[in-house]
Amino acid sequence: MANTPPESDRRRFLKRGLAAAATLAAGVTSTSSAQAPVEDPSKTLGGPARPYGHRSRFEQAVRDRSLPSKTDEIAVGNPTPLAETVGMITPSALHFEVHRGGVPDIDPATHRLLIHGLVDRPVVLTVDDIRALPSVSRVLFLECQGNSQFEWRGPSGKSVAGTHGLTSCSEWTGVPLSLLLREVGVQPGASWVLAEGGDGSGNERSLPLTKAMDDALVAYGQNGEAIRPENGYRCGSSSRGGPATSTSSGCAA
Repeated sequence: MANTPPESDRRRFLKRGLAAAATLAAGVTSTSSAQAPVEDPSKTLGGPARPYGHRSRFEQAVRDRSLPSKTDEIAVGNPTPLAETVGMITPSALHFEVHRGGVPDIDPATHRLLIHGLVDRPVVLTVDDIRALPSVSRVLFLECQGNSQFEWRGPSGKSVAGTHGLTSCSEWTGVPLSLLLREVGVQPGASWVLAEGGDGSGNERSLPLTKAMDDALVAYGQNGEAIRPENGYRCGSSSRGGPATSTSSGCAA
């Protein structure tokens, strides 16, 4: 039996390799031809600019809906997808939100802010009245009081949004609450502010007068635009504590 020269073995190996590569290339070509062609953006014209800008179709981050979806009796929270945000500012559409009774649809033309109670000059302000006052913009980190509440009984969240997603950071624009309280003449006996929301649940929260006079805002802007309905449109109160829709507030003893 004659021995096969080494050179012949190498030729056969190379031929088999070339045949396998050709088969693989044919399969890739066949698969690619079945898919929609990928256009080279450097060789095609883009679409027109949209009246209200949208994010790229390749970006799909949304608020986490891991909490109950009911709209009555219990608070509904939609956390910020913290792992998918970039930088310090949370996009308005991804800012965490908590509501009872659904998201209200408030008409700014009829919305009013009432300040009364232990004050010398009770006042009712329209949105236009508020916007005509001197405004400030502040970057505030907000945390819901219920953030991480389900983690006390043991780890249950499957992501950072599920465990700590009720936190966000935005630039808020509005009128300092301290300015309004000075204008109405807060009486010496007042020590707390009670803020009542304009939604159907009649939700209300209280905060110390010292906090209201510190960094709280009656805000109408968030990240350069009007506040989104989920976060207090048309006027909300914001401070280093949490946002809340505000229709009326009173100074209580």
